[in-house]
Amino acid sequence: MDLTSPAHLLRDRLRAREVSAAELLEATLRRIETVNPAVNAVVGADADLARASAAESDRRLAAGAARPLEGLVVTVKDAFDVAGLRSTAGAAAYKDRIPTVDAAPVARLRNAGAVVLAKSNVPTFVSDFQSYNPVYGTTNNPWDLTRSPGGSSGGAAVAVATGMSAFELASDLGGSARWPAHACGIFGLKTTWGLVPSWGHVPPPPERRTARNVDVMVAGPMARSAADLDLVLPVLAGPRDPTVSTPLAPPRRTDPRGLRVALWVDDAFAPAQAGVAAAVRRAAALLAEAGAIVDEAARPAVRFEEAFEVFSLLNHFIVAYGLPPKIRLRLQKGAAAASPNDLSHRALQARGARMTPSLYHQTTLRKRRIERQWARFFESYDVMLCPPAAVVAIPHDHHPDVHARRLDIDGAGVPYLDLLKWGSLASGAELPAAAVPVMRTAEGLPAGVQVIAAKGEDRTAIAVAAMVEAMGCRYEAPPAGR
Repeated sequence: MDLTSPAHLLRDRLRAREVSAAELLEATLRRIETVNPAVNAVVGADADLARASAAESDRRLAAGAARPLEGLVVTVKDAFDVAGLRSTAGAAAYKDRIPTVDAAPVARLRNAGAVVLAKSNVPTFVSDFQSYNPVYGTTNNPWDLTRSPGGSSGGAAVAVATGMSAFELASDLGGSARWPAHACGIFGLKTTWGLVPSWGHVPPPPERRTARNVDVMVAGPMARSAADLDLVLPVLAGPRDPTVSTPLAPPRRTDPRGLRVALWVDDAFAPAQAGVAAAVRRAAALLAEAGAIVDEAARPAVRFEEAFEVFSLLNHFIVAYGLPPKIRLRLQKGAAAASPNDLSHRALQARGARMTPSLYHQTTLRKRRIERQWARFFESYDVMLCPPAAVVAIPHDHHPDVHARRLDIDGAGVPYLDLLKWGSLASGAELPAAAVPVMRTAEGLPAGVQVIAAKGEDRTAIAVAAMVEAMGCRYEAPPAGR
């Protein structure tokens, strides 16, 4: 059984009774036993709970009453509560925490027949671009074990890339799904804000949850094909009640001919490695060859710097809200000295961590203006192509001060938190964005493209991902997953 097949093909085999849910589960357990020691992506498994779920799936499949995801074996990012499984958010303070209620999107997956087996590894408090923590240790990239798979959905990306999960439930605040998808060579979807309920996710911490979705943070799928994203999204979309679904807007186009594509690759504010830029341009060239209209000069009436500032303030506010009080106070100390014109990561982190009602109000007004500017832009264009992140998979770097870490942009060092920049365009404006694998660099590392679509038009982003995939830009099993 090829566990690196796309989830929709595994589902077809289950429905055709070529394989049972119990057999798929046992094959997945053997896969984890073989592959996971090298990558350390899957954590907190409970085979007995999963076997009971698989048995129920087999009863439904035999009765012809299969639900949309019946029998598919999945892992869930350890930022989400899963009833009966340890849910640590990578934090020692939560290492023995076992919820009795599923997070809202997890409940939706279960209600659709998915067999939840385990969690996938995350950074401490789900607040880094690499996936390592004191509870479960470090997750390695399956293309190069000396590198990180990214974060915070790093374990999720590895589980999908290596066939240890049919698909994954991930989350994305500032690129937390798109960056690891790009780094591991799979597909990931940052959904429109509010489309998928995020109750039961950390951040915020379990003891400080609110009914409303956290600003700019979303939940969404990671998978091995665009069709899998399209399979899972309708299950996740909707209010907290897992029995109620939300209609999704159809894609603007399912064929490249006449597709209006904007291209945003070169920007002095957010330089990207040559290999990353090459992947974005390759995706654009393939679409153009198939009849799309590509415009590299097109931009929304949005200054990248302002979009990044607005997003960063909200991002750092949310992350700090979920941190222990001691750490939060330390971050806040620099706020008084931080100039409103200072866009350094340290100043933005301090200002966001010390968010006042007045600053929140001003930031929200600016955010809404940026959203309107994007909406006008998408009246003339169908999608925007840009880098998912500035770099491909990076070597492990666990320096305790994130401001001391550096990214290598073709020999030039830039701040580590520049990993937030390309993700901020879609996140700050609440837009859907798909990460799509395109090619491998000279080092053999995956490089992808980010496809941003208009608010509420998640299926347009997925449709363009499918177009690029059909032109040969597909998932490949990495060395650690072969």
